[in-house]
Amino acid sequence: MSRPPFLTLPSGARALRLSTARGEFAVHDARPERSSRGTVLLVPGFTGSKEDFIALLEPLAAAGFRAVAVDGRGQHESRGPRDESAYAQDELARDLLAQATALADGAGPVHVLGHSLGGLIARAAVLRSPAAFASLTIMSSGPAAIAPPQQTRTKLLIDALGTMDMESVWQAMRELDPPEAADEVTPPGVRDFLRTRWMGTVPEQLMATGRQLNGEPDRVGELAATALPKHVLSGEVDYAWPVPLMDAMAERLSAHRTVIEGAEHSPNAERPHPTADALITFWESIT
Repeated sequence: MSRPPFLTLPSGARALRLSTARGEFAVHDARPERSSRGTVLLVPGFTGSKEDFIALLEPLAAAGFRAVAVDGRGQHESRGPRDESAYAQDELARDLLAQATALADGAGPVHVLGHSLGGLIARAAVLRSPAAFASLTIMSSGPAAIAPPQQTRTKLLIDALGTMDMESVWQAMRELDPPEAADEVTPPGVRDFLRTRWMGTVPEQLMATGRQLNGEPDRVGELAATALPKHVLSGEVDYAWPVPLMDAMAERLSAHRTVIEGAEHSPNAERPHPTADALITFWESIT
């Protein structure tokens, strides 16, 4: 579970609702003071939300990019139905395309970045409509399903969500947290936010997307066939998709590759400034 380093929006960023052809989505929208060099659409991962990108907003806007972090359907502050079929990957990809269309209106090119599960959703959106985006960045996301040990953990969560209420599952997860995730090392405001975010997320969204993480096919060949510029970014360690697997995926995609020193599965939250620098360098190279 990604933990944002803080929760206060930087100056120039606002919490809004983005209206699209597929409904409204809660977003954080940071706009540059000067003319925009394009828009960056930031897509969160499993159990995540727009707040996971909060530390990227200021440096991206300072570099001239409009940065828009979104809560997907059924995540945190974006509403969603109590129906797993609403969270099929194709449905989420269509949502992402609708968001890109809404943001592209007179605002220049749209670059999409997907973190973890968001990488799989962004990939599906690109495969459906490559022309909707100026580039694709896959962050801490791999070629297919997550690693077997993580599949086991995710299946346990799916099973629990099918039989327990969200509060009970939250308490059970806290008991299983490793020492480094203990409450005493998480700032109190962030600790309270994590629970609020969990309770605000639709359980069927978590069950449906958890099944996607466990059963995702390898679509790297399809993605490599698109002409879209691609960037694979990760930390030095990743337990969901091992780093050598992402190295190999980047090679298969002929993608730009960045490894963020000192980061694990969430470089956006763990090492935001070098992550922002790497993203800006990539986007500047293709615009």
